[in-house]
Amino acid sequence: MQWRNSPSRFGLVSIVLHWGVAIVFVGLFALGLWMVGLNYYSSWYKTAPDIHKGVGILLFLVMLARLAWRFVSPPPPALPNHGPMTRLGSKVGHLVLYLGLFALMISGYLISTAEGRGIAVFGLFEVPATLTAIPDQEDVAGAIHEYLAWGLLIFAGIHALAALKHHFIDRDATLTRMLGRAAK
Repeated sequence: MQWRNSPSRFGLVSIVLHWGVAIVFVGLFALGLWMVGLNYYSSWYKTAPDIHKGVGILLFLVMLARLAWRFVSPPPPALPNHGPMTRLGSKVGHLVLYLGLFALMISGYLISTAEGRGIAVFGLFEVPATLTAIPDQEDVAGAIHEYLAWGLLIFAGIHALAALKHHFIDRDATLTRMLGRAAK
């Protein structure tokens, strides 16, 4: 398999970035949902949020790399059977996913740094707290983070359903291209 995207399929880098981000997002969602129910005496009370924040920062860096990769190796063009509305829906859907993920991670950063403390990333480096003067920052960012997480999870589910619709109903190569197979 080739590293870069071609006119007929996605390359290995795009595939790994796509599925990796999806898996990490779902994992962070599940971890976040679980950790908000922890009580002060749980052994995971501090560890779970530290993992959530560290992985979230790393995901932000991966998303920056993914965005850069789209410019270095543009995705394959839409398939010939995709009409104008399908093409528009694809562009808008991907834009919503990208912007939503960045907004989710920025809101998580604002929650974590509201009290002026940076975010330690597994002892490798620390992201400093640069913006701390927003009124009720932790609560507002927390509400935004929660709603965005749920919204993105639902939207990602719709994205997956659309891919399955293309595969099983339209019988086109939309899904198989993201699995590394060439469009026929």
